[in-house]
Amino acid sequence: MTKKMNDTILKAYRGEQTDYTPAWFMRQAGRSQPEYREIKKKYSLFEITHQPELSAYVTRLPVENYGVDAAILYKDIMTPLPAMGVDVDIKAGIGPVIENPIRNIQDVEALGKINPKADIPYILDTIRLLTEEQLEVPLIGFSGAPFTLASYMIEGGPSKNYHKTKQLMYREPETWFLLMDKLEEMIITYVDAQVEAGAKAIQIFDSWVGSLNAPDYRIFIKPVMTRIFSELRKHDVPLILFGIGARHLLLEWNDLPVDVIGLDWRTSITEAREMGVTKVLQGNLDPVILLTEWENIEKRAKGILDEGMKQGKHVFNLGHGVTPEIQPEMLKKLTTLIHEYSKR
Repeated sequence: MTKKMNDTILKAYRGEQTDYTPAWFMRQAGRSQPEYREIKKKYSLFEITHQPELSAYVTRLPVENYGVDAAILYKDIMTPLPAMGVDVDIKAGIGPVIENPIRNIQDVEALGKINPKADIPYILDTIRLLTEEQLEVPLIGFSGAPFTLASYMIEGGPSKNYHKTKQLMYREPETWFLLMDKLEEMIITYVDAQVEAGAKAIQIFDSWVGSLNAPDYRIFIKPVMTRIFSELRKHDVPLILFGIGARHLLLEWNDLPVDVIGLDWRTSITEAREMGVTKVLQGNLDPVILLTEWENIEKRAKGILDEGMKQGKHVFNLGHGVTPEIQPEMLKKLTTLIHEYSKR
């Protein structure tokens, strides 16, 4: 039997008035939690996600420990890529490493399609377990965005400059747009399956697209993002877009058929509104602030909440993910502050 759900965050994502400012934290599942570190001594990320009971436990743990208003599914943006024929491994201290990076149009043509029920049934089982039995808050599903996924697939792993990615984009637009088409189809299919399994909101991580300028974004990325979000609107679940260092793209994002724009810590809520951003905003405490004294954390968090309450349409989050050094007690204390300070 489905539990009664606290849907405050869904109301906020739709721009409705709520009794308080809801909050969750990117990378809240795992990372800094001692229970998670014990699990990681035995299992890799992919091994955890292949075990629905264990993955559900990691996903719901921050909700139970911190009192946040949403869970985000424990998995990686690389999760669907093996089904397409991408040989990827998550290596400690490095991140995703791809053994067969894309170098030409033949490599793109060779990419397969994803069949979620056959290829990633464990992800769908985890979602159902959480949403049908365990959670009392909404579950956020997610996917990487085309540029960010492509950057890993072309670079072969994390990059500081995305030179190979941009080189292929500029030099071989035919190859690039074919890759965008393949990733578009995968993302839509992948998100469809997550929503059908029970996810109540979807965040698309375009973490590294800030490395492009706005004119190139309009040519090489915006069309595929428009198609993806337009197609996903059929589900009537809130759609969130987030990236790092993308201040110069905020108005481009505001044009997209999304409900929520996630801000990193570089751009304040007031600045985004003054630029002309009208969507619901999510963010945006610098996670490093959580490594300082409580007095400092409290001041910064209240400042963000003040802006959010003044401007309206705000969900509290970090400007990027929780780091392993952040103490769980600090996240619990922060959640309590957010809820109590913002009570209306």
